[in-house]
Amino acid sequence: MEFILFLPQIRTSFERLVATAQAAEQAGFVGMAGMDHIEAPGSLGQPTFETTTVNTWIAARTTRLKVGSLITCDAFRHPAMLAHHAVTLDHASNGRFELGIGWGSWAPDFEKFGIEPDQPRDRVARLGETLEVLKALWSGESVDYDGRFHKLRGAVLAPKPLGKIPILIGGSGPKTLALVRQHADWWNLDTRYTDKLQGQAFEDLRAQIGSARISIQQKVAYVTPGAVREEVAEKARRRFGRTAPRLGTGPELVEYFSELADRRVERVYAWFSDLAPPGTLEQFGEEVIKPMSDK
Repeated sequence: MEFILFLPQIRTSFERLVATAQAAEQAGFVGMAGMDHIEAPGSLGQPTFETTTVNTWIAARTTRLKVGSLITCDAFRHPAMLAHHAVTLDHASNGRFELGIGWGSWAPDFEKFGIEPDQPRDRVARLGETLEVLKALWSGESVDYDGRFHKLRGAVLAPKPLGKIPILIGGSGPKTLALVRQHADWWNLDTRYTDKLQGQAFEDLRAQIGSARISIQQKVAYVTPGAVREEVAEKARRRFGRTAPRLGTGPELVEYFSELADRRVERVYAWFSDLAPPGTLEQFGEEVIKPMSDK
């Protein structure tokens, strides 16, 4: 199992983002991902940096860390520009960019800023076209495409990707899972939907994703050595509200993640309740990442 740090770029600075990324890389995280919202859920009116710029900045200041977003909102960008950005960052990072993408389920982004299409069913349909256009443009061949949302005539994108840019799609609806099955290298499930991680429900979802590998986004209330468990739990409640994180010491978290690994979950996007200061990342690396890598 591998771990990617999830850290929304809200109320922060580029200096802190870089320091956190470098600490994560040192601690054994394989990547770092932010969010893609114009106005952050739960932090309305707070300063929020744009994700593609943040990814580029972090990639330039790390050497091994994969960069991406959990997840890029398809409707925010024309697929030709998204394809161009992805290839550029792929080359700039020497192949460390991964494209996490979804149809956009946070309605205020569309309602407040006039983003189209505004209906979920149309956004899902647009995402399907976008994925087809991305893969066609990344081939380096001339592309003609005549879709409902996108139309291209003799479009050629150069350069081509260095290799294969991995695609991650998040969501669990039937139309989204069909896109995962057709296009994705990774399928991500947010553990807010804990019922979908259990027993047969999880098996039913897994049967619909084809060959895609499985990742989860997990909120973590990590009880570091010497910390008071009740204080960590209270801070997590203030940070995450009603969405309960996984609370535990290092060994307890190893046990939890090992159970997920036994069910073919290969990656965790870890979102820390204390906003991931370097000390937390270092201790998590020693107590969780290193033991998990030895299994």
